[in-house]
Amino acid sequence: MSAIRHGGRAVLLVVDVQVGVMAASWDAARVAGQVARAVERARARGVPVIWVQHEADDLQRGSAAWQLVPELVPAAGETRIDKRYPSSFEQTELERELARVGAAHIVLAGAQTNWCIRATAYAALERGYDLTLLEDAHTTASIDAGGAGCVPASGIVADLNLTLKWLEYPGRRSATASAGGVDFGV
Repeated sequence: MSAIRHGGRAVLLVVDVQVGVMAASWDAARVAGQVARAVERARARGVPVIWVQHEADDLQRGSAAWQLVPELVPAAGETRIDKRYPSSFEQTELERELARVGAAHIVLAGAQTNWCIRATAYAALERGYDLTLLEDAHTTASIDAGGAGCVPASGIVADLNLTLKWLEYPGRRSATASAGGVDFGV
């Protein structure tokens, strides 16, 4: 059983909006713009923004592919977390940082929907955080399912939006909102 988080602080968690990740992602320019919009709104409301960047063989730390997309620039003092696994919680300092700022509510945006966003969303809920997925601020690439055809990225995004809108965990809230309409309250 997870420990439900108490407190009133929200954070905006921006996951893997990196050049190499977004290069093949569906509707990448629009999604990056929506993430930038959410970042502006969070900063204007004094909500901490936490940036997560994935490192892998094709995303070597410091490489051009590893960099955040040009539309997104962390402000001085905003936390940056490096990760090697789909969940932003696995073997990172994320939980320690969330505890430091007193977070109980994670507002989530980024890429890739079917990997790092899904894994981070479930990990947050399992750890007792309330979660809001920004329905217009996450993306992925289509998947070639072999003989089963192609799973379009737009369908993957729609699936997670629907799932997190209706998913229930005891004592926690799971919801979706738009980047322009998200309520950063708990």
